[in-house]
Amino acid sequence: MFTALASLLILFVLIRLAISAWRYFTAWLGRGKLLRWATDEIEEQYALGIRTYISNMEAWRAEADHFWQRSKRPRLTRDQRDAIHDAISQARSRYLDLLKLSWYQIVIIFLIASVIGLVIEQIWMLITAGLLESRPGLVWGPFSPLYGLGAVLLTVICWELRKHHVGDMTIFLVSAVVGGLLEQFAGWTMETLFNAQSWTYIYLPDHITQWVAWRFLFFWGLIGLVWARYVMLELLYRIGMPTTNRQVIFVGLLTVYLVVDIFMTFACFTRKTARDEGIPPSTPFEEWVDENFTDSFIAGRFQNLAVGEEQQEARGYNGKN
Repeated sequence: MFTALASLLILFVLIRLAISAWRYFTAWLGRGKLLRWATDEIEEQYALGIRTYISNMEAWRAEADHFWQRSKRPRLTRDQRDAIHDAISQARSRYLDLLKLSWYQIVIIFLIASVIGLVIEQIWMLITAGLLESRPGLVWGPFSPLYGLGAVLLTVICWELRKHHVGDMTIFLVSAVVGGLLEQFAGWTMETLFNAQSWTYIYLPDHITQWVAWRFLFFWGLIGLVWARYVMLELLYRIGMPTTNRQVIFVGLLTVYLVVDIFMTFACFTRKTARDEGIPPSTPFEEWVDENFTDSFIAGRFQNLAVGEEQQEARGYNGKN
């Protein structure tokens, strides 16, 4: 009992330290040299949106700082709370109308969704199947790119749909189609290029193809609807537009890291396929890949992935469906 309480206390302290470190780091990024568009008043309304966004972010951080000291928070009347809520909602809506979606937001959303998706998947498998296994999609880092790519596609498409003020049913159907096509493309690509399989719905009664099933199309539609109406807007508002060189450089470095990580993952599985076919490395780079990304590394890193003969044995798939 004491050990459990001590572990929870240590975990709580570590989370607090991580949150504090992240706040300090993001504040440091925001104190860099301002970008030209952030200093030139080319469009006064746009500058007003930026200032409103920054002031509301500071208010939000102050509110978060008081989260752990609720007894010391000033009490506001209901009218005051409603007025603050309306003012922030209007400012956020105006800022989102002015925000231009770019690679900056896309990279951050990809990273966040990749990590959160992986964590949720592992928790889901632990609860439903009692499995605790390594399930990332890249050779480095806690990332599952399928969730990241799904979030990016939903963001880009739903952002355009938002401009046309479409209804919930349209968003639901479009999200279901996008999710189904993404699963089909990802599953087909893995099997065709690398003779690998991470999931299959072939034995579900409502499967459409090996990688697409009606029940999961419904989930994709529901996720897309929640994402478009709630998560996406809040997330884009929090990310905002880059205002300093430090922010651009930091996200640029993350982009380079992701590109290298994805490239090395493809190289890893390309060489795995070649080794299974008895093809020796032909370049020093391929030799390095074989030395560092061995079959045992792949088996330990991607425990939910069946490759080559393991794919057919583990999934019982005969290739005729």
